[in-house]
Amino acid sequence: MGAYGAKAAEQKGQLSGFPARGEEHQYQAMNDVATILFVKAEALMNYGRKEESMALFKQIIETYPWAQAWDPRGWYWSVAEKSQSSIDVMTGKIVEPEEETSPERLKIFPKLYAPGKERVVDYTKYGKFLDVGQGTYHYEVSDPIGLGKVVGEGIYPNTGDVLRDPEFEKLKKEGRLNGSHWDFVNSDDLEAAFYKWATAPEPWGVKLFYIGLIFEKAGMYYEALKAYHALVVHFPGAVGWTYWKTPWYPAQAAVAKIKHIIRTHPELNLEVRLGMKIEINQGFDNDIANDLVVAYPGKIHQKNWIDQVNEFVSKVIPQKSELGKIVKTVGTGQVQLIQYQNGHWKLFVKGQPFVIKGITYAPTKIGQSPDNGTNIKWMYEDSDNNGLADGPFDSWVDANKNNFRDSDEPIVGDFKLMKDMGVNVIREYHQPVKPNKELLRKMHEQYGFYVVMGDFLGKYTLGSGASWFAGTDYENPVHKAQMMESVRTMIKEYKDEPYILMWVLGNENNYGIASNADKKPEAYFRFVNEVAKMIKAIDPDHPVAICNGDTLFLDKFAQYAPDVDILSANVYRGDYGFGAFWEQVMDATGKPAFITEYGCPAYARWLSKEEAEEAQANYHRGNWLDIKANMAGEGGGAGNALGGIVFEWTDEWWKNYEPFYHDRRSDAIGPFPGGYYYEEWFGITSQGNGTDSPFMRQLRKSYFAYKDMWNN
Repeated sequence: MGAYGAKAAEQKGQLSGFPARGEEHQYQAMNDVATILFVKAEALMNYGRKEESMALFKQIIETYPWAQAWDPRGWYWSVAEKSQSSIDVMTGKIVEPEEETSPERLKIFPKLYAPGKERVVDYTKYGKFLDVGQGTYHYEVSDPIGLGKVVGEGIYPNTGDVLRDPEFEKLKKEGRLNGSHWDFVNSDDLEAAFYKWATAPEPWGVKLFYIGLIFEKAGMYYEALKAYHALVVHFPGAVGWTYWKTPWYPAQAAVAKIKHIIRTHPELNLEVRLGMKIEINQGFDNDIANDLVVAYPGKIHQKNWIDQVNEFVSKVIPQKSELGKIVKTVGTGQVQLIQYQNGHWKLFVKGQPFVIKGITYAPTKIGQSPDNGTNIKWMYEDSDNNGLADGPFDSWVDANKNNFRDSDEPIVGDFKLMKDMGVNVIREYHQPVKPNKELLRKMHEQYGFYVVMGDFLGKYTLGSGASWFAGTDYENPVHKAQMMESVRTMIKEYKDEPYILMWVLGNENNYGIASNADKKPEAYFRFVNEVAKMIKAIDPDHPVAICNGDTLFLDKFAQYAPDVDILSANVYRGDYGFGAFWEQVMDATGKPAFITEYGCPAYARWLSKEEAEEAQANYHRGNWLDIKANMAGEGGGAGNALGGIVFEWTDEWWKNYEPFYHDRRSDAIGPFPGGYYYEEWFGITSQGNGTDSPFMRQLRKSYFAYKDMWNN
């Protein structure tokens, strides 16, 4: 490796462990040399040169144990770890590794010395809300002592009772509070986590969110609500930072958490009143200096008997629709978008309301991977040579999860399982492998599924003709012409297919992977609008959507892409749903929206399989209930939610680069149980230990949660 090898050796000598997050780039030569060797070793392995490959993998492990490679999805991964996984595969270890569990795991709940004197706080008794709905909003406390007694210890402004709490001193002496407060975010010692966060050196806006999260995990819902609401009332403009160094607004998340708890725990008999909402104007970029915070602190109300009677009457006696008359219709064919007088939107198919209950369907045979060019698209995979696609028609359910097909476990096929679950849409792209029209027609005829058909519009450089290194340039006329032609080809080829529901452009291109959409968002969204106008000139019968990455550059989209009908987005925020997403889309654009990707891994370190499945199911349940709460006609919601597409049907073992290995390691922090992304565990079904891939399915609790929600 010449000079690079010498520099890599020098950088390696400076480390005794992985560099701190954010400092990885300081060891670029070491990272690059190790990655190049890894690519070479993988190539040798794929060509069957086992001994040479293993020798090179071992060299990487011994020489560059702290080297990391950049994943374009947004994080670094250990080159040595992936090298060991490849060695394990070549030496015969192709099944799931042993489950990481701790025999000493025990949840310990907070025992408060000074709990709040009231379950629900009426802030008007202790101060005044000033300038509500304006950029100058603030809460002026007139009785801090009284408010402190009501909210209880650890919740602002009660900053003293924790320090006087005998349990706090006891935990300090026991050493249970040693370490960083961030180490306690996912701890099962919820008592220690509470005291650690109540005394953490973080701004109160951040502290209150995590204190609320700890109370919520402990099932102390009134305390959690008080912590979240204190954040909304006192610190609506608080800012934190995500793993990807993008701004995070805890007060917006707290509003969503409050609604989530009340929605999923009706036994609390609570409701939100006075329009609780936090707006971050000019907050769709990564610059917090230009943010303007507008707060509506709202009120958490304990229902009385009159409220309960009114609620009962509204359920028993049909109420007159508040939607009003139709004011706008988009589309001339069987698929239309309808907007009502109150601003709400609905999707109609063949004259009937249609809610998108979708699934990302991309079953991949274990051992196959797009990274090494070995994967076969699911539409064409026919391992048993019976003339039918394996996943859709030949899969079977391992009901007792013994990784063996018993006599009472018949072949059913994924399409039948998905139909039973309530699925009505799958998401598909016409690149890089052309879809199987005959199969999609059969799917639509037999199971009624529709397709949201997409073009990547230069994401991963697909369609633009650009090199990965240079990336798609949305100001380059050659790139634009080639992308336009790619979309035109898609529209002409599929517009008359009966299974087409709508067109989707891109896949979170605004994040900028292998493109300049993040650096030149105006150019990107202007081009998107050109494409949308071209589509409508050819096909006015199907709506056009864009797949955004969350709400980044939503203001640019609103300004430069008016001809796009729907804002869809890949959004991963937490078990509470999508926060202010629906309101933000409605306020900024007035358009309908749906979620093109959302989900949660069915694995978390130290959780048993049973616990992890339950956590995944709860996450999905909370997300779908949030979607439902924001559909047209639902009380209190934005009224623009059209549905969502679950990510994903079954686990894909290639996501962490070794396709024969079901990886349990994660390099990226995420808003999931356990606090990390586990890319290979997002399926609501699994392939078990992989011994009968691509046919075996083990249905997780999330599958049954959707079967209940989508059919009732």
